[in-house]
Amino acid sequence: MKVIGSIGRRPIFKNVPLLEIESFCRQVRVINMIGCEDTKMIEDKINELSKKAISTCECKECSEPIPTVQISSVPKIMAREPKNLEMDKAGYFVVIPNLERKIIVVEHYFYDNKLLHIIERKDAPFIYSTIIENRLIIKLSHAAYLGRELAKAELVMSIFVCKLG
Repeated sequence: MKVIGSIGRRPIFKNVPLLEIESFCRQVRVINMIGCEDTKMIEDKINELSKKAISTCECKECSEPIPTVQISSVPKIMAREPKNLEMDKAGYFVVIPNLERKIIVVEHYFYDNKLLHIIERKDAPFIYSTIIENRLIIKLSHAAYLGRELAKAELVMSIFVCKLG
């Protein structure tokens, strides 16, 4: 009932009957294609194996056929340099790692430089979810940029904490 080769803390199937595990093992074949990035080669291997697939789980209670894998082609989109920056109507943010207090301070301003909000927390996810919940950001591009800046602030904080010991 152990998951062979698992690095998990307790790789054991406690709530799965042995019959189901054996049925699963009959249906699964491990093919090592680690490092293969050729999507055509992977697709060909899946098609080849799905033709050989067992059509049912082969247990006495189950006679339902198992559908074979259908592969759909997913388009690959190459990333490109962003176009001109469009300002967010909700204002802008200043991200400040406060090393003394070991928190990240985010100040939200309107474009006349009026301070609207101050958000403080140690963890970036708490900050960005608070910003989203309070609708302090409108544009997705701005949210992505803010996420990047918050990640940088977290990195600065973690380096600072590590150096202090």
